[in-house]
Amino acid sequence: MHRPEPPPSPAVPAAPVSTLLVANRGEIARRVLRTCRALGIATVAVHADTPGEAAAAFVAEADTAVRLPVPDGAGPAAAYLDPGALVAAALTAGADAVHPGYGFLSESAELARAVVGAGLTWVGPPPEAIAAMGAKTRAKDIAREAGVPVAAALTPGDVTEDHLPVLVKAAAGGGGRGMRVVRALADLPVAADSARTEAAAAFGDPTVFCEPYVDRGRHVEVQILADTHGTVWALGERDCSVQRRHQKVIEEAPAPGLPDDLRARLREAARAMARAIGYVGAGTAEFLVPVSDGGPGDPVFLEMNTRLQVEHPVTECVTGLDLVEWQIRVAEGASLPDAGPPAPRGHAIEARLYAEDPRRDWRPRTGTLRAFDVPAATAAFTPLTAPGVRMDSGVEPGDTVGADFDPLLAKVVAYGRDRRDALRRLSAALATARVHGVGTNRDLLVRALRHPVFADADHPDPARRARLTTAYLDGDRLTALAQPLADPATARLAALAASLSAAEAARAAAPVPAGVPANWRNVPPAPHTRQHVRAGEDGTPITTSYRTERGRYATGEPGVRVLSAAADLVVLEVDGLRRPFALHRFDGDPDVHVESPLGSVTLTPVDPLPEPEASVDPGALPAPMPGTVTAVDVAVGEKVRAGQTLLRMEAMKMEHRVTAPAAGAVRELPVATGQRVPAGAPLAVLDYLDQEGTHT
Repeated sequence: MHRPEPPPSPAVPAAPVSTLLVANRGEIARRVLRTCRALGIATVAVHADTPGEAAAAFVAEADTAVRLPVPDGAGPAAAYLDPGALVAAALTAGADAVHPGYGFLSESAELARAVVGAGLTWVGPPPEAIAAMGAKTRAKDIAREAGVPVAAALTPGDVTEDHLPVLVKAAAGGGGRGMRVVRALADLPVAADSARTEAAAAFGDPTVFCEPYVDRGRHVEVQILADTHGTVWALGERDCSVQRRHQKVIEEAPAPGLPDDLRARLREAARAMARAIGYVGAGTAEFLVPVSDGGPGDPVFLEMNTRLQVEHPVTECVTGLDLVEWQIRVAEGASLPDAGPPAPRGHAIEARLYAEDPRRDWRPRTGTLRAFDVPAATAAFTPLTAPGVRMDSGVEPGDTVGADFDPLLAKVVAYGRDRRDALRRLSAALATARVHGVGTNRDLLVRALRHPVFADADHPDPARRARLTTAYLDGDRLTALAQPLADPATARLAALAASLSAAEAARAAAPVPAGVPANWRNVPPAPHTRQHVRAGEDGTPITTSYRTERGRYATGEPGVRVLSAAADLVVLEVDGLRRPFALHRFDGDPDVHVESPLGSVTLTPVDPLPEPEASVDPGALPAPMPGTVTAVDVAVGEKVRAGQTLLRMEAMKMEHRVTAPAAGAVRELPVATGQRVPAGAPLAVLDYLDQEGTHT
């Protein structure tokens, strides 16, 4: 097979970049804008022509912004997938360079060619290198010719029982989309079809292939940086084994617990891949390393990402390099220093804060972000120069989190003197973060970071190191890790604090002297009772009561004494220990958000006189989130079994299946493929079978 030759140096301009357009949105757009400001480069943002995107933080932070039209009938994400519109925006704004970020068209050879063809500087690898790695099956062939070990690539039709289990993968794109694990041959057609649908929606290419699936493996990648003069650096490894739905959740550098000879093999393989395709700029070679109780096995090449990675901050922390700055400098024709890449120092770990519910199959969470703060963070969008915490976010308080884009809210990164230091800093930073209004995976991240299996990834015993694999967030462990940090006892204390806070708020609003305690009277009062439920849960209401005695609050909770109470802060003494509870309420939000060192709890007050609920057809299945119907798998009148897929939806760039809760027959299908639906919209109506097998 022909290997692309390195591009000639004259491809880069003699003049430095003066104005750069970021062909992306959200967190990565803000990251690139930050480095451009530091370098004195003027910036241009692009945004879908919708009110929400126009008001986004990345648009406000750019010097100039250009609206992108949204195709008829499409969501706002489609606006970022038109190469012609992006190049036209750059020319209109007077930009002389384009940075693609990651996601969307960041690995599009078509966009790279269009940018170069318009006489602009492309801050990325040559179009030929992107094309060579863009098709993963072709990339495997190139890797094999370069002497890099690879896993076999099969078409779904070639898979036999002997190949199982296999992983169905999208041939284009990345980010875990278009991937399905198949353990039974009978499941392959449905899995392949589902992967094709998701891949087509995410990357515009439905092509999929299969490769052997390794049950016990670690996902290790190597960051590379190459200039136009033939120098290729390998900037160390990252471990990205903690994943959900084949998408990374926690990443760290250096990769823990690997022997030095394996590190050297991985770095040399990454450099060989880069040289084989004439790579320029920042990129990542990804590998799967089988593990066993006896130690790691031989790595195999998975794919090469021809762009900056989401997890690049951990490499920046341990090397001290600004990778976005080096992307721009390489695009301007600069040479990498002769001294070679800096050696890693310390340890860095990144956690991705997603708007999703890990207890409900990672269902996206939407809503208005009422508050968002990580007090421990001392830097944003820039490499840390000393141990600490960095946060790169795409959202700000007040933003609406919808289902049109990836659910990533922010990346929280801790840099420490060693792995233990970084681990402690990151888990504490997340545990004390304030995220109100939208559900997230925050509690899962904290539990995952503090779990012994994760801590043992660099243990001297190879058997204990081997417990951390890409299956870390599966099965019973996921169930345990996904539980709230605040246990039921903490939730009860939070509910008591919420009740006392509400009483104080009512007193402050009442036309009585400010010095008179709430509910004061000159006869013994009856206890006041309030009920709350944990937001987003169907659990039993939490009932708490209190009364006033001589101007002070008293509770019926054993071992609990009220030290002070105000609308925004309640201090309790619990079994002799002082416990502060900070309370937050927001206009238009019925919930009360309670923060304490014991954990964060969001409570919904129970209305003592609720309005009668409208009758709901027991067979109606509402949309669990806003999204787009991508496939309808049944027809009206068709009999279905419990758990059978009725239709599929795309939300936040992931496919979600709507299944039958019980056996029955389809009575109505009020939606069609391609239709956008809001949360709660009826998707299907079933007539269920009773115990005698007749429809009810």
